[in-house]
Amino acid sequence: MLGVLASLVVGLATAPRAGRPAARAVGSRAVGLIYVDGVITGGESAAGFFGASTGSDSVLAQLKEAREDPGVKAVVLRINSPGGSAPAAQEIGDEIERLRKAGKLVVASMGDVAASGGYWIAATSDRIIAEPATLTGSIGVIMQLTNMQNFYGKIGFSYETFKSGPHKDMGSSVRPVSPEERAIFQSMIDDIYGQFINVVAQGRNMPVERVRAIADGRVFTGRQAKTAGLVDELGNFNYALDRAAALAGLGKDYEVREFGKLTPIERLLNQLAGAASLRLPFAAGSVPAAPGPAGLYLLFVPPAMQ
Repeated sequence: MLGVLASLVVGLATAPRAGRPAARAVGSRAVGLIYVDGVITGGESAAGFFGASTGSDSVLAQLKEAREDPGVKAVVLRINSPGGSAPAAQEIGDEIERLRKAGKLVVASMGDVAASGGYWIAATSDRIIAEPATLTGSIGVIMQLTNMQNFYGKIGFSYETFKSGPHKDMGSSVRPVSPEERAIFQSMIDDIYGQFINVVAQGRNMPVERVRAIADGRVFTGRQAKTAGLVDELGNFNYALDRAAALAGLGKDYEVREFGKLTPIERLLNQLAGAASLRLPFAAGSVPAAPGPAGLYLLFVPPAMQ
C-alpha cells in the first residue's frame, strides 16, 4: 500500500497538467496564461472536494506578475466560471485594465461556462473567444435571502436582536424584509447592475441601450453571444493562444508562460471539485440562520448534463 501511495504522489508531482499546454520556445516572446476557474470570490483561490474557487487576491497577483514581466507580450485569460462575488470580479477587471494600459494584449478564452461575473472579467479584455457551445452572458446581479421565521416557530426557537439603527439587521432570517429594506436592497442591485452594464458597453464598444436590451440575465451559447456582439470569435483554447500570439506580433514561435501554477495536490482537488460541481447545487447569496446581510452576486448556475 505504501508503495502504491508513493507511486501516486510521484506521478502527481511529475505528470504534466491535463489540458495545460507545454511551453513553446524560450526567451522574451511569451504569451502569459492565467486561469479563472470556479466561483469568483474575494481573497485567495481555494480548491476542495466540493468546489473550486478563484480568489481575486490570487488573480491580482498573477496579473501584476504578468504586467511586470517584460517577456510577456500578451495574456490569455482561460475562464471557466459561473461568476460569483461582484466586488471580486470588479477587482480583477480593474487589474486587467492596468495590464492593457501597460501595453499587454489580453484575450479571454471561454471554457464550459464564462457567465455573469465570468463575463464581467471577459468584457474587460481586448478580445473574447468562445466555443459555440460555451454558456456565457447572464449579465445581471442577484441577491437571495432566507426567511426561517416559520421554521423557528415550529421548533420553539426565538431570536432577540439589539441594534444601533433600524437597518443594522437587514436581511435577517428571523423576520420578513420590510418595504423600506426591500427598496434599499433593490437600489444596491440596480447600482451594481448599472456598473456591469457600463463595463460591457465600454469593453464591447456597444451603446448602453443595446447592452440593456440583452442584459436581462439570459444565458447565451457562444454562437448566440457572437451574433449578439458579446463574443468576437469562435475557437478553442489552443486557437486563443495562437490568436493572442498573432495579435501581439509573436508569430507561431512563442512561449506559453503560466502564472499561478498549481501543486499536484491542488490539481487533484480541482479535478475532484470539477466533477462534484456537476452534481451539487450552489445557493447564490443564501443567508445563514444568523441575521445579517447577504452578498450581491454575479452568478449563473449551469444545469448538469445527465
